[in-house]
Amino acid sequence: MIVRVWHGWTTPENADAYERLLREEIFPGIAAKGVAGYRGIHLLRCEGDGEVEFQTVMWFDALADVVAFAGEDYERSYVPASARAVLARFDDRARHYELREHLEYAACGDA
Repeated sequence: MIVRVWHGWTTPENADAYERLLREEIFPGIAAKGVAGYRGIHLLRCEGDGEVEFQTVMWFDALADVVAFAGEDYERSYVPASARAVLARFDDRARHYELREHLEYAACGDA
């Protein structure tokens, strides 16, 4: 499994609008591409000193699936114009990691 990680930052005033854009437009648009091997996306948000950081973590079966999503220059960030309008800055390149271990732990009392 390949994990695609990307960061973007907004002002606190734009943070909620950006998160709404991700949930209502960008994430559904990614899913609608129907890329084989795309397994989903996680969204992380962190309030900081005068800015809000967002991190997206996308899951793909293989690097070829990432290329199908992002193109031959697959490390290039996928940042639609609507997102660029509310982001203060963002990673120009996404990072890709090979998932080496995944452990899940049951909560106390779970069978």
